Amino acid sequence: MLNALEQDGFAILPEVLLASEAQRLIDEIDRSPLTRSRAGIRHAMRHPAMAHLAREPRLQEVAREILGSEAVPFHATLFDKSPRANWLVVWHQDTALPLRDQRDVPGWGPWSVKDGIIYARAPAGALRQVVALRIHLDNCTVHNGPLRVLPGTHTEGVLTDHAIEKFAARIAPVDCVVPQGGVLAMKPLLIHASSKSQAEAPRRVLHVEYAASMTIESDLELAVA
Repeated sequence: MLNALEQDGFAILPEVLLASEAQRLIDEIDRSPLTRSRAGIRHAMRHPAMAHLAREPRLQEVAREILGSEAVPFHATLFDKSPRANWLVVWHQDTALPLRDQRDVPGWGPWSVKDGIIYARAPAGALRQVVALRIHLDNCTVHNGPLRVLPGTHTEGVLTDHAIEKFAARIAPVDCVVPQGGVLAMKPLLIHASSKSQAEAPRRVLHVEYAASMTIESDLELAVA
């Protein structure tokens, strides 16, 4: 896993949770009072069942192996793609981090506020201290809108939209097909996208971001969201 992450920016772990555990979370989500967008649920750490899963020892052990001695889950998003809510995402990097307060720190910004949470575009040094684990609650196939990645692009730093387009034009994309209960580990700076689903089967993924410390850089504190 560590070699794949270092070289490609992502790694697939096919059997981390049981199918029954994934289904249990789906049932909890269906009962959730949290506001849903067309794509799913933002700030999923507010949901007790999703926050509990983010702290599940098996997942934290994976994150610790990547980040070092500590791995704190601080941000989660539920992506819920289905025939009723079908969407695509263009090629991009994950460069925004939730923060407890806004301060004028070189390399950070622009700043924004989403659902009461402060966000800033982070520099590459801070983003390299974060790893995302995408927990697949359904079987993800080539037909139901899997994540697509451009291997190796996580080493290129924070890129402009034009630079991302240039990489997308010359690097062959990889479809990240992951079974139910499997996990995709990825670096935030890896260029990625997803297409619309072409199948009836849903594709629900809990995307959890972990950091080695809640103090990310220059005394900036990550927010739990």
